[in-house]
Amino acid sequence: MEYYVYILASKKHGTLYIGVTNDLIKRVFEHKNDLVEGFTKKYSVHQLVYFDQTGDVNSAITREKQIKKWRRQWKIELIEEKNPDWDDLYLDLVK
Repeated sequence: MEYYVYILASKKHGTLYIGVTNDLIKRVFEHKNDLVEGFTKKYSVHQLVYFDQTGDVNSAITREKQIKKWRRQWKIELIEEKNPDWDDLYLDLVK
């Protein structure tokens, strides 16, 4: 099974949300359609701007916790390293 650490954004350089899941498409769909109560719904954080995958659930959880503790600028640099335009990567996943 694959596990994903992902970052959602409200817009470029906007509000960020970091999560972990074993079904990235389903989870992002839930966020995009406000099916998840809480932070992403309250602050309209719906764009998938970064994700990484691993086969080890413990590695995914550790990485999520690590990124959550990072300074905001480091998170932005992580996103822009792979996705400089902050494109919504979800669109590519569901093609």
